[in-house]
Amino acid sequence: MPADELILLPEIADPKIRRSAIERSRKRGIRLPTFAELAGDAPISAGVTEQLRKVDPDAPEAPNLFRVHWFNAADGRGRVDVPAHIVLPTSLTGVDAPIVVLLGSHFPMIGAHKVLPAYAGLVTRLVSGTFDPERHRAVWPSTGNYCRGGVAISRILGCDGVAVLPEGMSRERYEWLERWVSHPSHIIRTYGTESNVKEIYDKCHELAESEENVILNQFSAFSNYMAHYACTGAACEKVFESYRGKNTEAKLVAFVSATGSAGTIAAGDRLKAAYGTKITAVEALECPTMLENGYGEHNIQGIGDKHIPLIHNVMNTDVVIAVSDTFPDRLNLLFNSGAGKAYLAGRNDLDRDVVAAFSEIGISGQANIVASIKLAKRMNYGPDDVIVTIATDSARLYTTEMESASAKFFPDGFAAAEADRVFEACLAGITDDHVLELDQRERRRIFNLGYYTWVEQQGVTVDDFDRRSSQSFWQGIARSVPAWDRMIEDFNQETGINS
Repeated sequence: MPADELILLPEIADPKIRRSAIERSRKRGIRLPTFAELAGDAPISAGVTEQLRKVDPDAPEAPNLFRVHWFNAADGRGRVDVPAHIVLPTSLTGVDAPIVVLLGSHFPMIGAHKVLPAYAGLVTRLVSGTFDPERHRAVWPSTGNYCRGGVAISRILGCDGVAVLPEGMSRERYEWLERWVSHPSHIIRTYGTESNVKEIYDKCHELAESEENVILNQFSAFSNYMAHYACTGAACEKVFESYRGKNTEAKLVAFVSATGSAGTIAAGDRLKAAYGTKITAVEALECPTMLENGYGEHNIQGIGDKHIPLIHNVMNTDVVIAVSDTFPDRLNLLFNSGAGKAYLAGRNDLDRDVVAAFSEIGISGQANIVASIKLAKRMNYGPDDVIVTIATDSARLYTTEMESASAKFFPDGFAAAEADRVFEACLAGITDDHVLELDQRERRRIFNLGYYTWVEQQGVTVDDFDRRSSQSFWQGIARSVPAWDRMIEDFNQETGINS
């Protein structure tokens, strides 16, 4: 990968291509939101707000781009001042530290926050003149949610979006894609499950041979990092400051995130700069890449493995925690099956509203919660030590996975006794095993693991690979947000779509 392709800079690369994108946006009445608007740092205009009142949040309509943020109300239509979240109490987690979970299920169209980096990936290409919607196809390599977000954004723009994902992902993901793609051939199933990211890359190399295909790889697109630093980081700050307003001694001690593409964990860099927060990366115990250099496969859908994403700021990560996929699979049953709900309703020590909110937490969110409990136990965090984590999507995407887990773990049936055992094993009985606190040597070891994917297989130069070890590199990406926003504003001005 040539040096000038590693990072897309906030400058116009091809005025002719940019002009084509402007014309397409004008014809379709598309106004592009800035990152400041999506982060809640700038107001959304009255005209856009009025349009949003008339638009279904699950429809491929241009105004829904202004819903690609954390501030959507539960119905997806209104806007709230503090992003949707739940605070998990000691009675549920068994630890004194409050665990705050932001809910990504309120994002539009796909019910998952991955639509944010998909928007970031395409908007930066539109305004820089590196994507022509008249002739290019957007290819979205993913393990599920990101490619759905990409297809949704492509649909709004009126260009073809191609989803590339493992064949073993949840049926719900495929059903959504089947409804949204313009042609069945735009769903490309690669071998394996969550653990088979290289097979996705191989397919993308094949697709890239055609000039019509533009690969928007979330694992290497620094727009993914930038969007989460700016928008998810801001959302976490809003939630914490709201909590601290009622609990004045609260400290934001940790941000916990499964790495996946390593986009979401970028919010931790912002939180560390603001609060001194520890950044904790989560992976599957069945494939412990950061802990043990990668081996095996797992089913925590929504997180990747067997490679270190190019956009993971490893040298700023403080802790790695591995969670067995048996935990979220069983917790999904506990919180979302009829028997599990009945068992939880019968416990007088649990807040019913908190329990009900677990329908908004998918498998990777469950894994983040388990990791947060492990971290609280390892660090002996107290009641003033707040841990913030993320639920990318909701349990609604994993109904078929719940059925599979029931057959796998409870072939004789899942009733109250089984629910009690799951509660004890997967919540009350969590231990702080498989937790690694990183020193510089461990950070360097994990950083070096990326060499095999990005230098040897994907063509990144050694110099470009190595410069990611400096925090100034990442700070430069974060500081580029205002420049991108100015380019978006200029683009909107030229389309003439100002509201």
